[in-house]
Amino acid sequence: MIAKKRLRAIFYLLLGIVFTLMITGCGSEDEAGSNEEQSISDAVDYTITGIEPGAGITATTETAIKEYDALKGWTLEQSSTAAMAAELDKAIAKEEPIIITGWNPHWTFAKYPDMKYLEDPKEIYGGEEIIASLARKGLKEDKPNAYKLIDQFHWDVEDMESIMYESKDTGDDIAEVAKRWVADNPEKVAAWVEGVEDVDGVKVTLVSTPWDSERSSSNVLKHVMEQKGFEVEITPVDVAVVFESIANGDGDATLAAWLPVTHKKFYDQYQDKFDDLGENLKGAKIGLVVPAYMDIDSIEDLEAKK
Repeated sequence: MIAKKRLRAIFYLLLGIVFTLMITGCGSEDEAGSNEEQSISDAVDYTITGIEPGAGITATTETAIKEYDALKGWTLEQSSTAAMAAELDKAIAKEEPIIITGWNPHWTFAKYPDMKYLEDPKEIYGGEEIIASLARKGLKEDKPNAYKLIDQFHWDVEDMESIMYESKDTGDDIAEVAKRWVADNPEKVAAWVEGVEDVDGVKVTLVSTPWDSERSSSNVLKHVMEQKGFEVEITPVDVAVVFESIANGDGDATLAAWLPVTHKKFYDQYQDKFDDLGENLKGAKIGLVVPAYMDIDSIEDLEAKK
């Protein structure tokens, strides 16, 4: 009788052990599944954080989504440059993944110099770009000194980014920061005004986009031209209107043409109706950008949405 009780006890003990092992095994499997590394694509919810609908980089990113298998099913979240930058700030503060439509010159690269562009094997975003100056037909004859100064205006990516970042960091308007920059860089200004005669109130209209990059260049040129006696008005408009205004003669010039990719559509549409003065800045770039801590290097490392 005692033997049977012992056998029964051993049986239930073994049964309990087996049951416990089964539960533990299932728990380990669930835990392993929950700890499985989440893909970057899933972590950002297959979303690219973008800017304004009218921007050239917005149209280019829409093309990239169509052309890259890795971006099939992705969403481009369009809002504003300020909203994109705010989302970037929040993500970097928490070291969370984020993919943005980025470009430089831009103050975010001055603030976060370790950010990186994702490789673009299909070259949808192109390579290095320039920002070009365009003038209306007849400006050279009507206002030769204005034309000469605009033609001689050249500066660097770091110059533009320093103005944008100082404005963001101090809260000062870009126009005020640009004025200080002009005062602090007499050697560069001297090269721009070489051979340019002083004038008495000649009016010049610069047409620009409302983005900080072009606000920086337009305001710098405005302050320099005013030192030579020009009366300068800056008119901020959508990028399509920039090209249309110069082509129609409604504006005198612009410093805001990103080429050869970003504004190609608008450039090609009006290229016979304005004078191309060439680059005023080299080393511009657009593309998909991520913080340095993200372990990804190429657009093709992403995954299509299932």
